[in-house]
Amino acid sequence: MWVKLCCLLLYFLALFVLARVFEAVAWYESGFLATQLVDPVALSFRKLRTILECRGLGHSGLPEKKDVRELVEKSGDLMEGELYSALKEEEASESVSSTNFSGEMHFYELVEDTKDGIWLVQVIANNRSPLVGKVHWEKMVKKVSRFGIRTGTFNCSSDPRYCKRRGWLKSTLIMSVPQTSTSKGKVMLKEYSGRRIEVEHIFKWITAHAASRIKTVYNSEHLKEEWNKSDQYRVKIYLFANLDQPPAFFSALSVKFTGRVEFIFVNVENWDNRSYMAEIGIHKTPSYILRTPEGIYRYGNNTGEFISLRAMDSFLRSLQPEVNDLFVLSLVLVNLMAWMDLFITQGATIKRFVVLISTLGTYNSLLIISWLPVLGFLQLPYLDSFYEYSLKLFRYSNTTTLASWVRADWMFYSSHPALFLSTYLGHGLLIDYFEKKRRRNNNTDEVNANNLEWLSSLWDWYTSYLFHPIASFQHFPFDSDWDEDPDLFLERLAFPDLWLHPLIPTDYIKNLPMWRFKCLGAHSDEEMLETFPDSESDSDSENKEVFSSDREGSEDDELSTFHRCREAERRCGAEPCPCANRYCHPEPCGRKARSYGSCSSTGDMEPDWSAWPPEMLHCTECVVCLENFASGCLLMGLPCGHVFHQNCIVMWLAGGRHCCPVCRWASYKKKQPYTHPQPLSSDPPS
Repeated sequence: MWVKLCCLLLYFLALFVLARVFEAVAWYESGFLATQLVDPVALSFRKLRTILECRGLGHSGLPEKKDVRELVEKSGDLMEGELYSALKEEEASESVSSTNFSGEMHFYELVEDTKDGIWLVQVIANNRSPLVGKVHWEKMVKKVSRFGIRTGTFNCSSDPRYCKRRGWLKSTLIMSVPQTSTSKGKVMLKEYSGRRIEVEHIFKWITAHAASRIKTVYNSEHLKEEWNKSDQYRVKIYLFANLDQPPAFFSALSVKFTGRVEFIFVNVENWDNRSYMAEIGIHKTPSYILRTPEGIYRYGNNTGEFISLRAMDSFLRSLQPEVNDLFVLSLVLVNLMAWMDLFITQGATIKRFVVLISTLGTYNSLLIISWLPVLGFLQLPYLDSFYEYSLKLFRYSNTTTLASWVRADWMFYSSHPALFLSTYLGHGLLIDYFEKKRRRNNNTDEVNANNLEWLSSLWDWYTSYLFHPIASFQHFPFDSDWDEDPDLFLERLAFPDLWLHPLIPTDYIKNLPMWRFKCLGAHSDEEMLETFPDSESDSDSENKEVFSSDREGSEDDELSTFHRCREAERRCGAEPCPCANRYCHPEPCGRKARSYGSCSSTGDMEPDWSAWPPEMLHCTECVVCLENFASGCLLMGLPCGHVFHQNCIVMWLAGGRHCCPVCRWASYKKKQPYTHPQPLSSDPPS
């Protein structure tokens, strides 16, 4: 998780640097920056009209360029970035969708139950033509959608009873606006009563009703009273301008931020005394002033603070966010981080997507689960001070220059989604390249695995854990009553070949008992090398004689040992015991031929059995490599009591054979320890 988080932070840093590079390139080619002011006199009539449409100011009665230019100047300063965005938005010929309501419940759910938005609905009466034609309606939809106003069509033929109850007997236009200034308040429906059905006249009607919700100040005394008043709103934004009514984007934002931010329009058109404006620091108009408990902030002085709906919306969201805004932001960040797994994971392509789907599900589930207690925590009445301090932190951090750069980059990349996705893909491919190179240096085999091999291993894992309980995730040794259950052994004996081999973790291996093989009276290796070459021929002949006499004297012992191993084989349901010989019986069996560093029961170097764990069987040979135990070698024992070379048995178990090579007892399951028989008295019977 931390690796993916670091990769995501590196990606954001790369986006920030790339945006600064784009700004430098634009400045080098055109000679201006996005924050540079534009003189409206140098613009054409078409560009000026485009700016007015984006700000939401009517210009139908202004045929000359001079009047249009003055209206642009009265609404706010124009920057190069705003001009570029407005021209690009005009060139984009994207069709905006409009909702078709199916009946009363659909209309109520979307229009009357929506408390923080404006709706414009065209009602078509039964057997009547619509009030606005198709061409004009499409223009109207495109015009009002710039300001977040949603549109729809309600045909009374789908629900005539509802139209009669509402009094919609003829085709008309309905506008829904929140009635109160509180969040989630009532919604009132207003019907268009004008005679002219041109787009500009209908738009003026919409903006007039939306502007009626904004508190308007007409004189300095009223401004002084409003400025010094303390009420429920902690954040207020003032527009000081010489306009008849505020721009449409300002009115639309007042509806969107109902209950969070108070919008106040100060009309200074007929003011003679502006001394109080100078006292509070307002020296020019138009001005957008944000007043918070921390101070006054002049909107439009930093990067990306344009006079438009989108720019001011992102600015106010960063200052006064809702819980839903924070949830959406966390959801986007978590999913961007989860998608990094597609590039970090190495191996087969199918494996990458399987891991990606698993990561997406896990991260989103954890995100939703973690948000539930947060929502409950915020509902507590004793956390008002915590909530206020959190908002204060947001206001302090988001009024900095760095925050304005981040908002500007967010608007830039969100308006160019292809660039955002291509940079994310390029960043992921770089991560994939370096991760693949790192794993190849570490000789990881999964880099070269193909889809078929990975699917085969996935199927083995799935079938193993589907048809088998997990063998053991506990460290050896552990106590379990199931080990003594005789029904388990009966089922094993009845169906020995139907049991799939489960994938068993190898953590238990490091907990198996280990010790060094020692001999009583053993000499060093140098002494052994000096002694044995001189008497090699004598010792060979002597060993042959001793070995033959030992074989003749121990035939009964071998026969009894063979029967014991066969009995263990019948108990475990295993294959024939590979060591049904004299080297695995519980008695000291040092009858193996003498070799350098090994012990013999016939010489002076007897095995030191006191160093062995009490539950281990005594023997002097490893049945895996068929070599004698040398003095000082490292031994390892299994739960069944059989002993092997440590390297030999670890390689055996790590290869997937989690059982004893001798008796086939599971190497991860505890077994009742073997009790050595008490030696019989050597005194002859009387």
